[in-house]
Amino acid sequence: MPLLEVRNLNSFYGKAHVLRDVSISVNEGEAVAVLGPNGAGKTTLLNSILGFVRVEGKIIFEGKDITTLKPHERAKLGIAMSPEGRRLFPEMSVEDNLLIAGSPEKLDFLYSLFPNLREKRKEKAKNLSGGEQQMVAIARALMLEPKLLLLDEPSMGLAPIVVESIAERIEKIKELGISIVLVEQNIQMAFDVADRFYILASGQIVREGSIEEMEEIEQEYFG
Repeated sequence: MPLLEVRNLNSFYGKAHVLRDVSISVNEGEAVAVLGPNGAGKTTLLNSILGFVRVEGKIIFEGKDITTLKPHERAKLGIAMSPEGRRLFPEMSVEDNLLIAGSPEKLDFLYSLFPNLREKRKEKAKNLSGGEQQMVAIARALMLEPKLLLLDEPSMGLAPIVVESIAERIEKIKELGISIVLVEQNIQMAFDVADRFYILASGQIVREGSIEEMEEIEQEYFG
């Protein structure tokens, strides 16, 4: 049984029909990449899973229909997100940004996963590099001890060498048994961390398959 099943999902912002009959699944301990151009509906898919968007269809988590649950109820079940743009509190320290999401006893584990954050823990978030800010955003989501981690464009605006470092951390998170939905435009990051992929275009799933199959169609969809 998959950890997450999204079945025939239609998502709406007001009268705008953004996602149309989208179905995806994520197994335990698996990383799934959702790829596609800007405006394809990738972030809307994550927000639908979290409960922030009006939807039709079904969202099943651990065999339970969570379609009508509120966002905080879904979070308690074990779904967390690191959003696009990081959304940190810039004037607060790294550690205080983390403590917003969880208790102090979780910090040592996170600092072992992101050792550079231990060194920067008293620094204001606004003074960090883009890569460090991204690590704080991911660590903050992990403070919730999720079973499913949603990552929205973690490579955005980062240099290739920094993207590589973020990908290594995501691999370590996957090794802990945490399932991941990775929304990306960076194909290399998807190759590095994902087991399977879906391609979203104009609000619909147009292709899916194993990460090995993605190499065959990369030119077709991503030039």
